[in-house]
Amino acid sequence: MCGIFGIRSEEREVARVTYFGLFALQHRGQEAAGIAVSDEGRLTVLRDLGLVAQVFDEQKLQALTGEVAIGHTRYSTTGSNAWTNVQPLVHHGRARTVALGHNGNLTNASELREELGAAGVKLGATSDTELIAALLAHDSSPLPLAVAQTMARLEGAYSIVALADGVLVAFRDPHGIRPLSLGRLGEDWVVASETSALDLIGADFARDLRPGELVVVDADGLHSTQALPEGTGAACIFEHVYFARPDSRVGGVDVYGARVRMGERLAAEAPVEADLVMPIPDSGTPAAIGFSKASGIPFGEGLIKNRYVGRTFIEPDEELRRQGIRLKFNPLAEIAGKRLVIVDDSIVRGNTMRALVEMLFEAKAAEVHVRVSSPPVVSPCFYGIDMAEEAQLAAAHRSVEEMREHVGATSLHYLSLEGMTAATTLPEGAVCRACFTRSYPTRVPERGNLAKLRFEPVQT
Repeated sequence: MCGIFGIRSEEREVARVTYFGLFALQHRGQEAAGIAVSDEGRLTVLRDLGLVAQVFDEQKLQALTGEVAIGHTRYSTTGSNAWTNVQPLVHHGRARTVALGHNGNLTNASELREELGAAGVKLGATSDTELIAALLAHDSSPLPLAVAQTMARLEGAYSIVALADGVLVAFRDPHGIRPLSLGRLGEDWVVASETSALDLIGADFARDLRPGELVVVDADGLHSTQALPEGTGAACIFEHVYFARPDSRVGGVDVYGARVRMGERLAAEAPVEADLVMPIPDSGTPAAIGFSKASGIPFGEGLIKNRYVGRTFIEPDEELRRQGIRLKFNPLAEIAGKRLVIVDDSIVRGNTMRALVEMLFEAKAAEVHVRVSSPPVVSPCFYGIDMAEEAQLAAAHRSVEEMREHVGATSLHYLSLEGMTAATTLPEGAVCRACFTRSYPTRVPERGNLAKLRFEPVQT
């Protein structure tokens, strides 16, 4: 998913503000973090593998001086979890040097990589992000035109922050697939993936960047251009289901409220006789509260989460996900003998749910009824979620009953597509639901171009 942040300020320590902003975006990527600063056009970048608090300390922040900064937390969807792919990436081109952070995934990355290679452009990373930076760095047009021309060559999802020509640049794909918000910190402009980052640094939310919009922030303030015509609205609905922090507003919608409404609708669509409603913490908690409220079944924790273990879905390796599940959750003794409703936001690969159901029965639960506050995930995402192989998706070729057997539950029900969409209060035509419907808003890659590591050198 990735989190991106940017700020321009003559008075503030921009690297320190960015550091705090990245803390609020840590949930969007736990593999790596980085900050780039521009001091009158001179770029300095510090980036490394690890969490924000592991990558930066006081001494490093003090060394990052300047008036413009961008930051990034990485969750890999194209390219390995290696230092060369840590962002912000820097590309030195014929026209300019660019530092750039990217949230999203390009669907024409293979084509762009071939074109750049044929033009003699040297690439040092294996992610799609460097392709964007390279296109911009080698375009000799004035910066706003260079960005617009670069955007016109990109397909897929991209929300971008960049430093180039001494200014802060932010832009968003014409479908608005990934979120990007604009805020004011006093007189200074800030951009961030989610409004929770604006809240943490004390900034006021101004508005979301429009799909296809380009924003440049320089010494004279903010300059906005509609670089590409606004396309069909396709904001990722999975942001409301799982990825965004519950205290954020995405697309003008309070994420926590949407998740509670999903739980309420789920209780109406799939009622059950039970003694306790419990969430799979933390992402299932708002929906479980909504389910309890609508059903009248008492709400309880049931599972205690070790919050020093990262998101198992976001872990980049299947074996790491499996190991993380039992490290992450432990059942309370009070569930013994009880009929449980366990509420989660989604089932993607199914490993977490299967392990949890088994764990609850081992703890002497009488019944375990699984309720999921989104429809079955049946199709790969090409826009920034690491599930590009259909074979990884537990529900892609299983009926609901087969899924119940797969996870070992007493019963299992999903929220309907209509119920999920209605809970967000967003129009059906304004959101991307491709992972639930197989209907994509853009051209998607051919099967041979799906692999996350397709640009990695072949090992001999």
